[in-house]
Amino acid sequence: MSKRLKTTDSNFTSQFDDLVSAKREADSDVSDSVKQIISDVKERGDEAVIQYTRQFDRFEISGNNLRVSINDIEKAEESCDSETVRALKHAAERIRDFHSRQLPDNLDYVDSKGIRLGYRWTPLGAAGLYVPGGTAAYPSSVLMNAIPAMVAGVKRVVMVVPATEGVINPYVLAAAKISGVQEIYRIGGAQAVAALAFGTESIKAVDKIVGPGNIYVATAKQQVFGVVGIDMIAGPSEILVVADDKNDPNWIAADLLSQAEHDASAQSILITNSSAFADSVEAALLQQLFELPRKETAEASWSTHGTIIIVDNFDDAVPLIDRLAPEHLELAVEEADEFAGKINNAGAIFVGRFTPEAVGDYLAGPNHVLPTARSARFSSGLGVLDFMKRSSIVSCDENSLNDIGSDIITLANAEGLDAHARSVGIRMKPKS
Repeated sequence: MSKRLKTTDSNFTSQFDDLVSAKREADSDVSDSVKQIISDVKERGDEAVIQYTRQFDRFEISGNNLRVSINDIEKAEESCDSETVRALKHAAERIRDFHSRQLPDNLDYVDSKGIRLGYRWTPLGAAGLYVPGGTAAYPSSVLMNAIPAMVAGVKRVVMVVPATEGVINPYVLAAAKISGVQEIYRIGGAQAVAALAFGTESIKAVDKIVGPGNIYVATAKQQVFGVVGIDMIAGPSEILVVADDKNDPNWIAADLLSQAEHDASAQSILITNSSAFADSVEAALLQQLFELPRKETAEASWSTHGTIIIVDNFDDAVPLIDRLAPEHLELAVEEADEFAGKINNAGAIFVGRFTPEAVGDYLAGPNHVLPTARSARFSSGLGVLDFMKRSSIVSCDENSLNDIGSDIITLANAEGLDAHARSVGIRMKPKS
């Protein structure tokens, strides 16, 4: 059974504080092990990557077959169900269309002093995409990570994916082909992150690494940050559904389970203004639970982290939502558009009764790589700008430098930076 909280209970504040601060992943200090792997790959390159791949992924590999051949990519797509490939292509088309609308404009103008100011956006030179393997092989995530990079104009997009016992999910390779990724390596774990960050004999270093992974991958991304950029450190998935009693409880139950089936550490929360409706949803959820192939995972998630919050009215829900800052927020209520406008903190908002979160996972167009663990308070989902950088542009002529130069000299002298002041003053006309 899930936890149930009521805003009218005297201990609600402390219970809600506990919910907000609860950790859903067991502490696992792997930093020393990851540091050693990174150092080893940095020192020995391919040799270390091959050693760790043999050890962790249990298959024989050499420098000659680190990279997946174009022929293997073609064969993988041919082995896939044609209807699934068609759906992947449909999703790719919609993701590409949405992300193409994110491309930013440059800025270039001359101000009242005659100084040219602005900025220009340029794509990263190379991006590395980490794709999980094994049971967590999601071709939809390949599309979501690769297509924004392609739209941004990144010249080199590299994918790494662990090949447990030598096998890569063919749909992952098909998604890579559909996205336009051709440089793919059959490696994973901290060793793959290190190879992307520092380069080896076979793999050139990249400028930024994106994509989810296990605790070793997440820790490796943290440790190489600064040498390369990273997108975020992704935690377990989460969904918060706000629903009134005009919904079919079976629909809401299915939405809650859509995240619970991801991971035993995932979290599903329902906020409603009706205790009777909450009872109906939970009954429907328990019924559906036993029909799921991933029943054990979903059951562990719901029983450990599932929560139902009863509010007097939905205005009371707004500050609760903003504190939780959920990765996914569904609004299955009357006037859902108006409600959405009140929310500040959410990775993605799904508005209306006919917009389950799964629409965003696959085919809507916006990215499904979203901030978790309350980080939607200060960060956003993956997008085109994550694969671009902005350079400021400043250009003075003789007259404009003379116009503002004395104030620059004053400020530089105030900071004790004489050479700064001199570099301006030496160019200025003497005052007559």
